[in-house]
Amino acid sequence: MLVPVLLSGGVGSRLWPLSRESFPKQFQDLTSDLSMLQETAARVDGLDNVADPLVVCNEEHRFLVAEQFRNEKRRAAAIILEPEGKNTAPAVALAALRAVQTDPEAVLLVLPADHVIQQVEAFCEAVGRGLPFAQKGQLVTFGIVPTSPETGYGYLKRGDELAESTFTLAQFVEKPNRATAEAYLDSGEYCWNSGMFLFSARAYLEELGKYQPAMLKACEQAMASTQTDIDFLRVDAKAFAACPADSIDYAVMEHTDRAVMVALDCGWSDVGSWSALWDVADKDEQNNYLHGDVLVEDVKNSYLRSQDRLLAAVGVDNLVIVETPDAVMVADKNRVQDVKAIVSKLKADGRDEAKFQHRVYRPWGSYESLVVGDLFQVKRIIVKPGERLSLQMHHHRAEHWIVVKGTAEVVRGEETMILSEDQSTYIPLGTKHRLSNPGVIPLELIEVQTGSYLGEDDIVRFEDVYGRSQ
Repeated sequence: MLVPVLLSGGVGSRLWPLSRESFPKQFQDLTSDLSMLQETAARVDGLDNVADPLVVCNEEHRFLVAEQFRNEKRRAAAIILEPEGKNTAPAVALAALRAVQTDPEAVLLVLPADHVIQQVEAFCEAVGRGLPFAQKGQLVTFGIVPTSPETGYGYLKRGDELAESTFTLAQFVEKPNRATAEAYLDSGEYCWNSGMFLFSARAYLEELGKYQPAMLKACEQAMASTQTDIDFLRVDAKAFAACPADSIDYAVMEHTDRAVMVALDCGWSDVGSWSALWDVADKDEQNNYLHGDVLVEDVKNSYLRSQDRLLAAVGVDNLVIVETPDAVMVADKNRVQDVKAIVSKLKADGRDEAKFQHRVYRPWGSYESLVVGDLFQVKRIIVKPGERLSLQMHHHRAEHWIVVKGTAEVVRGEETMILSEDQSTYIPLGTKHRLSNPGVIPLELIEVQTGSYLGEDDIVRFEDVYGRSQ
C-alpha cells in the first residue's frame, strides 16, 4: 500500500504578511481555489493503491488540518501532532512507525504540504518510476530538472543511470552561489533538491536506526504512549522532547548507500518567496499578477495582492506589494528573501503581526477585531453551523453580543436563551457563558468587550468539546 505522508509543519515566514505562524501558507489558497495542503492531498489521486494520508503537523494547526480535510470530504488515516518542531527526519519517523502498525510493507510518499506542482500527471509518472526501487528497499528522492541557476535551492548530483530518468544519488550539495549554480546547470548533472521522498517505512526506520539511533529510540518511545484525541494522534511530549532535531537529508540520505534519485520535470516550486509565487502565477500582458481589488497604471513585472482594501499602483516595476487588513508589505522582487528579516524584527518587538492574522481561526469558526480602544474592543465573530465555543468565564471584561446573521444559543449563568437576528444579550464580568450555533447557516455576531484588560488570555475554560486545556 502506498501511504502519502503530508508534512505540514512550516510557517512560511518569507510570505509575510499573508503567511503567519497561526495561519501559514500551506493553509492558504495561493495558486488555485484549494489551499496548498488540499492541493497536495489531491495530487495523489492519480496514483494506484493509495491509502488515506498521514498528516504530521504541530499542535496549533491541528484544527486547520482537520477542517480543510473535511471541507474537501477527505479522510486522513491519522493527524499526528508534534509536541515541538524537530525538522523532517523525526516527523517522518513518527509517520513510518504509525504506518508499519497497520501494514509492515507500507511504502511512504513523503510530500511537503506547501509545494506547487503544475503538471500532476508528470509527477505521478515519476512516482511510478520510483516505486519499484522503493519496494526493493531503496530510498528514493525526487530531483527537479533545473530551469535556471537558482541559489535558493540545494542540489542533487546524479550518479549512474539505473532506468529511465532514474539514477544513483552521487552527492547532496548545499545552496550554491550564482557562479556555482550556473556551472551546475551547464553540466546537466545536477537537479534541485525537492524534499520529496519515496521509500518503504521499514527501510527508512532501518537506515534511521543505523545512522541516528538516538532519534529512532526517542520516536519509538514517543509513539509507544500515544493518545487519541478526536481526529488527532498525540505522541508523548516528554519522550519526543529528547529527540535530536535534523532533516532527512542530513540524518539519513547523505549517509545511506541505498539512495536513488528520480529526475522530475513537472512545473515544481516550493513557493519559498513572493518572487517564486510570481513565477508560477498567471500574469497579464504587462507581466503582472493582480489579485483582489487592484488598480494599476503603467505597472510591469510585479506581484500585487489585496486582501481587504483597494490597492492602487502607478509607474512601478519589479515590485511585490501585498495588502492585508493589518499590514502592507512592499519589496523589490529581487529582495523578497529578506522579508524574513521583517518578521524577525516583529518578533523581537513582541508584535502580534508576526504570528496572528487579522482574522483568527478557531475550530468553531473565526473572529476578527474591528475597533480597539483603551477600555473596549469590537469584534466580529463567526460560528460554523453545529459548533460551539467553550463554557468559559472572564475575570476582567464584560461582553455584549448582537446577532446580525443566523441563530445563537447562549448559556449565561443558569439560563439558556435563543437569539435571532437583531437580538442581543449582555454577559456580565465573572459570569459563566457559552455561545453555540444550532442552525444550518453560519452565525455572525458583533461582540463589544468592555473592561480593564481585553487580552485573549483572560479566559477560564470549564468545558470544551475540542479538548483545549485551560
